[in-house]
Amino acid sequence: MFVPLVDLVGEYHKLREPLQKAIQWVLESGRFILGPNVEALEAEIAAYMSTKYAIGVASGTDALLLSLLAAGVGKGDEVITTPFTFIAAAEVVSHLGGRPVFVDIDPRTYNIDPKQIRARISGKTKAIIPVHLYGQSADMAPILELASEYGLKVIEDCAQAIGAEYRGKKVGSLGDAGTLSFFPSKNLGCYGDGGMVLTNNEEIYTKVRQLRNHGSEQKYVHSMLGFNSRLDELQAAILRVKLHEVDHDRDLRREKAEEYTHRLSGMVTTPCQEDFALHVYNQYTIRVKNRSEIQDGLRAKGVATAIHYPIPLHKQQVYQDLNYADDDLPESVAASKEVLSLPIFPSMASEQIAYVCKSLEELL
Repeated sequence: MFVPLVDLVGEYHKLREPLQKAIQWVLESGRFILGPNVEALEAEIAAYMSTKYAIGVASGTDALLLSLLAAGVGKGDEVITTPFTFIAAAEVVSHLGGRPVFVDIDPRTYNIDPKQIRARISGKTKAIIPVHLYGQSADMAPILELASEYGLKVIEDCAQAIGAEYRGKKVGSLGDAGTLSFFPSKNLGCYGDGGMVLTNNEEIYTKVRQLRNHGSEQKYVHSMLGFNSRLDELQAAILRVKLHEVDHDRDLRREKAEEYTHRLSGMVTTPCQEDFALHVYNQYTIRVKNRSEIQDGLRAKGVATAIHYPIPLHKQQVYQDLNYADDDLPESVAASKEVLSLPIFPSMASEQIAYVCKSLEELL
């Protein structure tokens, strides 16, 4: 049996008719950049996320970059984040002339450990980027309390966590801004790159709108240096169709995760589900000691897997000059050697889950 990590083709076939209609409408409209579908999607996402504003941009990385810039982060500033994530959360800080400051993770959730943040705050600290990894919220209350105490901005990285909640509130609505990625493999993905900034702050909203469009709100009038970072109409139209399915698909993912956990309990370290969080399982990530052998064995049995993430950011060549030792971030280092993401997608059959678990048991 072959079990893919995700099933984007199956998702397309399920939604083929409304997707084709939406795409055809855009093609026949002749509107391809910042048109009615982008405006409608922004309103729909804002309503879904319970924020005042949503601004479509070209990618999740750009959403982080423009959010930081709109929040006043610049040259010489420090931004606290996690080393156990995709590099975007740190590289946007570096591109703005700032310095990422890494705080270790909670080994249960793989999210930034709030208890360790205070010790890393300095006079140069301007913001905190908590990443809601794998689809589970970071513990936001202590992070927001620290931010308020020190006058810091909080930019939530929700790339893997659309629909996830923290104490009944959607992640992305809690900080000064939240960012979404619509990369195809995300729980709400388009057919290319795309992203969105969420905020309740009118100043951030106004700045991001200008920054995404060459620093302009009025054609050929530029009040600041900006970027070309616009979500296009085709992607927005596709996302509007798929947004109708996002809660249903979230619930299906949670069902698959529950079945995995039931079958794998006692066999491997399964994902933690915090009491304060509604986990949306963009990834179902286990922990095993002999990962390389397990991954090779699953591949031989037709089971696709992935490693999120094999190299913590402080160990990346580009950040060697920050001079972090492994002893500074031991939980991130340990997790990077053991985590393994198993297949999970809304249409996944129980037979596929059973096969993955049986294959894993045989290898263990």
